[in-house]
Amino acid sequence: MSGWDEGAVFYSEQAQFPHGGGDAGDQSTANRHSILVKMKELIRSNVSFRESLLHNSKYLLVNFEVLEDQWAEIAKLLRTAPSDYLPLFETAAAEVLPSLKSKVDGEEPVSGEVQILLSSKEETVSIRSLGANSISKLVKISGITIAASRTKAKATYVTLMCKNCKNVKMVPCRPGLGGAIVPRSCDHVPQTAGEEPCPLDPWIVVPDRSKYVDQQTLKLQENPEDVPTGELPRNILLSVDRHLVQTIVPGTRLTIMGIYSIFQASNSSAAQRGAVAVRQPYIRVVGIEEANETNSGGPSRGPSSFTAEEVEDFKKFASEVDSYKEICAKIAPSIYGHDDVKKAVACLLFGGSRKMLPDGVRLRGDINVLLLGDPSTAKSQFLKFVEKTAPVAVYTSGKGSSAAGLTASVIRDNNSREFYLEGGAMVLADGGVVCIDEFDKMRAEDRVAIHEAMEQQTISIAKAGITTVLNSRTAVLAAANPPSGRYDDLKSAQDNIDLQTTILSRFDLIFIVKDVRMYSQDKLIASHIIKLHTSNHVEAPQSNTPKDDNWLKRYIHYCRTECHPRLSDSAATMLQNNYVKIRQDMRQQAHDSGESAVIPITVRQLEAIIRLSEALAKMRLSHVATEGHVLEAIRLFNVSTMDAARSGINQHMNMTAEMQNEIKQAETQIKRRMGIGSHISERRLIDDLGRMGLNESVVRRALLIMHQRDEVEYKRERRVILRKM
Repeated sequence: MSGWDEGAVFYSEQAQFPHGGGDAGDQSTANRHSILVKMKELIRSNVSFRESLLHNSKYLLVNFEVLEDQWAEIAKLLRTAPSDYLPLFETAAAEVLPSLKSKVDGEEPVSGEVQILLSSKEETVSIRSLGANSISKLVKISGITIAASRTKAKATYVTLMCKNCKNVKMVPCRPGLGGAIVPRSCDHVPQTAGEEPCPLDPWIVVPDRSKYVDQQTLKLQENPEDVPTGELPRNILLSVDRHLVQTIVPGTRLTIMGIYSIFQASNSSAAQRGAVAVRQPYIRVVGIEEANETNSGGPSRGPSSFTAEEVEDFKKFASEVDSYKEICAKIAPSIYGHDDVKKAVACLLFGGSRKMLPDGVRLRGDINVLLLGDPSTAKSQFLKFVEKTAPVAVYTSGKGSSAAGLTASVIRDNNSREFYLEGGAMVLADGGVVCIDEFDKMRAEDRVAIHEAMEQQTISIAKAGITTVLNSRTAVLAAANPPSGRYDDLKSAQDNIDLQTTILSRFDLIFIVKDVRMYSQDKLIASHIIKLHTSNHVEAPQSNTPKDDNWLKRYIHYCRTECHPRLSDSAATMLQNNYVKIRQDMRQQAHDSGESAVIPITVRQLEAIIRLSEALAKMRLSHVATEGHVLEAIRLFNVSTMDAARSGINQHMNMTAEMQNEIKQAETQIKRRMGIGSHISERRLIDDLGRMGLNESVVRRALLIMHQRDEVEYKRERRVILRKM
């Protein structure tokens, strides 16, 4: 129980307070008593305080703005010396509660402990700005919870017994992570002449007779959008106790009020080197607000942050005829063209409706989009725009992401040596969007790790004795290149989209983005880019209602919070008929070509169209998705996933007789060059046949046809060819 903590004082069970140090040490007992009486009067006279206390007698929610209006002196004392006056406030609430209960219920007064939870509308400060001048002060910060420890029992009063005289003493413990200061000597005075005086350090702890409260430690990390470029995100330890314990899970975005305190780490490297004056900072939490719209509210969930003027403006905009067109025009205005991709990104930002079935199964409402294609087609620009625009977003790159970094990792705490969970990118983006660039560069085993997160929207962990499930209710926007770097029209869709069917089926929309060489289009793109570089700003889309950049972010947040559309009966019937027709067409196409499509059309794709329809309705703040929304959703699905599924199927069926003859010659030369069971580098084979006068594209197409007939097989990422028959 060693260690000390200047920023913390005793708990309030016995209404004991420190009499040394700080502003409170100079106050007389009489002055403290008068403040206690005034606090009681304040609680009795304020309607909101009385109702909050009667509604839940375990804690009292105190708003600082209300406190400053009613009695500014108490608010000032709580700000400057919260460690001294917060226990006094808790004592006042505990003493007022029995009389309030007896008036309402007519029951006998029963005393109990009341926890004060503070809230304020003031701006948060950065974790980076907290320093030595903030110690013992009330601070307000925001961030993401990345880890939560197990619940522990924290002693508020420790019962000590003298080994010599059996004298019992109760010593108060400092709250938070501080311990108790055990006296060195016993205050027992020998009564008889032969009695030995008590030795130095005679005390032993009696755990069963001590008093405890629940305590938990959390790790709070800076919001990703607040971290300066090139810097590692900072984190700070939080200590929560009593009714705040087990209300927060990793991945939750929080705004917390707390007392910036310090403690001595038991086995820190600084302590081992003898640096006894070095202390670790942490925050003792006295108020929590959850920022996630998807999370269930705890005892101190904050109210909606939208003003009446904003809501009126949003509703007016949603009622306009061309609101859908305007929203799509605001999506990445610096990118020329890609209109359908912009519409898909808009649907992803708004999302569909999450559903809970009677048997407890959850159906996701988030839309996953994959952009696959040539380099320099603005795929990464879309990802960066979404990261900046989505209310909650995390950006990551495939090559620099591991399975643990995307899902969750199990870490061992250096101090307590216990294992705890630390959430990855998909946990931190709960309720938002994960942008994964270079999706094709990820290792296959890392991609498999996000299967569950993309469809079930949970992450199951069973490591180091920890078996748990974390929420990852997030949309995925991924960008990838084909295996050869560019999309090759000579290759089949299977070869261009080198991803497993299991991961492809989890994407609602798959866009193949090609760099088409067209004189007129190239001229327009070049003009657009030169204008960007010379004017340093993008011309805002023509609109009757000019909006700033932050407006779209606020509108998306409002729509996601307030609107949860469902399909109308007529729209559902239309969708059902269209889905059956799509399945029939794909079955016929597979029968004609003799091979199946690279992207299977399954029930997941039907759910994708439902989600798209709901997202389109949500943009208009409509609670019903109509036939018009379904038609647009089917159109988007056709120009993305369906086009990708049809691409490259049986291209060799439409060849001229001359081309077929050339390919047959190439096949003959390949079989002469390679014996059955032999293998050769693809590059070397093409060069050898090229010296014989055969065109490279003809050789590649011949190899592709032989591969489809299972005569040759590609090895080592398509660099080596093995002849099978």
